[in-house]
Amino acid sequence: MAVARSQPAGIYATAVGKKYAMALSGIVLMAYVFTHTVGNLKLYLGAASLDDYSAWLRSIGHPVVPGETFLWILRTVLVVALAIHLHAAYELTRINRRARPDAYRSPRDFVAADIASRTMRWTGIIVLLFIAFHLLDLTWGTANPDFVAGDPYHNTVASFQRTPVALFYIAANLALALHLYHGAWSLFQSVGWMHPRFNAWRRRFAIAFTVFVAGGNITFPLAVLTGVVG
Repeated sequence: MAVARSQPAGIYATAVGKKYAMALSGIVLMAYVFTHTVGNLKLYLGAASLDDYSAWLRSIGHPVVPGETFLWILRTVLVVALAIHLHAAYELTRINRRARPDAYRSPRDFVAADIASRTMRWTGIIVLLFIAFHLLDLTWGTANPDFVAGDPYHNTVASFQRTPVALFYIAANLALALHLYHGAWSLFQSVGWMHPRFNAWRRRFAIAFTVFVAGGNITFPLAVLTGVVG
């Protein structure tokens, strides 16, 4: 048994292994949403800046490797990280339910946990649905009737000029904010990087990261709706 657990598959079979997998895949996804927000801030620099950034992403590594090779590698890493994150979350939920059946739950469980931790499952589902719509809207264009391939600035403005879509983006990023806050706070505990002296730092990091990513994303639809960008 000890030998089996020394292997990656054996480690993942344990609750601790699943927590590690969830935390590490979460770090990959957090790094992506951070850089995604940084890149999208070019929206405020005008169409040329955002379009040039988009073209650069598609040409990284060229001519050493064919165009978009890096982009497809990145997409593959993100899909794998997301799959691991979702599976680990599902398995940990099952483990927690078996360890603490409904009949033995105490009401104080919900008092002790903050709203971010109590809603992780639901905010995760909302974020997953948001990702699907986001791809259909601004990557593939099937959900954006004014989509123009290779023109992200136009596509972003055209999308957010639809008030229901802009409001959906805002609501989804509020759900993302709750998910990111708890994830950024708890990932250190999941991998054992914790000490009472560092708890204040962990909370400040979680708040700052969440405000930058979710807050930054929320400004985009608001900027289009108010005419700041258009």
